[in-house]
Amino acid sequence: MFEPLITQLREAQTALAEIPGDLSDAELIEVLRAAEGLKSAASAAQAAAAVRLEVSQRAAQVAAGVPPRRVGEGIAEQIGLARRESANKGARLLGLAKALEEMPHTRALMRAGWLNEWRATILVRETACLSLADRRVVDERLCAGAQAAATMSDLGLERATKALAAELDPAAVVQRARRAESERHVSIRPAPDTMAWVTALLPVKEAVRVYATILTAAHAARARGDGRSRGQVMADTLVERVTGAPATQTPTVEVKVVMSDRSLFGTSAEAAHLAGYGPVPAAWARDLVADAAREARAFIRRLYLAPTGGELVAMDSRARFAPAGLAEFVVTRDQGLCRTPWCGAPIREIDHVIAWDDGGPTTAANTQGLCQRCNLAKQAPGWSATPTAAPDGRHTVETTTPTGHRHRSRAPDPPGAASVTTSPGRPGYELTA
Repeated sequence: MFEPLITQLREAQTALAEIPGDLSDAELIEVLRAAEGLKSAASAAQAAAAVRLEVSQRAAQVAAGVPPRRVGEGIAEQIGLARRESANKGARLLGLAKALEEMPHTRALMRAGWLNEWRATILVRETACLSLADRRVVDERLCAGAQAAATMSDLGLERATKALAAELDPAAVVQRARRAESERHVSIRPAPDTMAWVTALLPVKEAVRVYATILTAAHAARARGDGRSRGQVMADTLVERVTGAPATQTPTVEVKVVMSDRSLFGTSAEAAHLAGYGPVPAAWARDLVADAAREARAFIRRLYLAPTGGELVAMDSRARFAPAGLAEFVVTRDQGLCRTPWCGAPIREIDHVIAWDDGGPTTAANTQGLCQRCNLAKQAPGWSATPTAAPDGRHTVETTTPTGHRHRSRAPDPPGAASVTTSPGRPGYELTA
């Protein structure tokens, strides 16, 4: 049964690899519709496979004598790797799959190609606080019969689901809102063109008050003849209120920029790497360094590339835990992001690739940066990892999951590496069996 199924899936993939050039506009629309339906049905199949995998893996872990508190570890991570997503996304996808088992009409719409994975997620998310019986009422009223969910927009479906949830169990909805207040936080993520998004998740009344405050300041500034746009004034006001300093004044904080000596001295346009953000233009990085140097807030730490492979030169240690210098080196080498393929979460742990208890040394070659979740998953039964030698010398780790699938992660190219290697830079992740 397995081989014919995989063959059919690959044939469908091959059929979509190239669209004939002589299709009419009407036929192109049909291709769009049919491909969208296929995506929805494929998502339903992935959900079913994820649920069956979890049941099987849990049973195998129990049979292997895994302590009850650890049963289930590493399963979401396997799903994430298989779907080329992060471990966190893998856990969410597994949660969605399990919830869909309790919502037969939603699942049926997906299998029929009428409801995509995101809209199914909306239904599951907005009914998560309800009892099983109430969730099935929402499932039936929105996804059975006339199949209203299949014709709604994302926002329309979200509102309809929220309204039904509030009607069926208002107390649960209120309790969920109160619990959400405890999850308030602030985050930052890169945006294009050396910009960044700083996002605050706040209770709605506080969020409205913050927005109204900076909006009022913007209107007042514009009324006084300020030449900045309203959005610019709002952004600058936010910086000034939070930092206590004018938006044009940079506070004294550590900003790590990794760049080649050629980029630093202006003889090359090789991009630099800004920790927590990613690649930035060399000229922009030089300006940042120059501004900090003028204010006596900058110092340069030298990191050397090997003359042939382009990998960062490392330091070794006999300590069980990576000392501060080695830990900083690993974070810099891995550019601050978890080395697990498709994860991308910030590094929280300096992990021994081969465990210390198994004889793994505390060296740059045997350490990698992982997020906390991936570090825990790697310790689950059936997981193993080993450092491998890449042809260009770049630090590479091969991870094997309990099902025998192998995933290889390769350290990102450091700034300037392209100038010392004979082959072009390759992606940080490589596909294996």
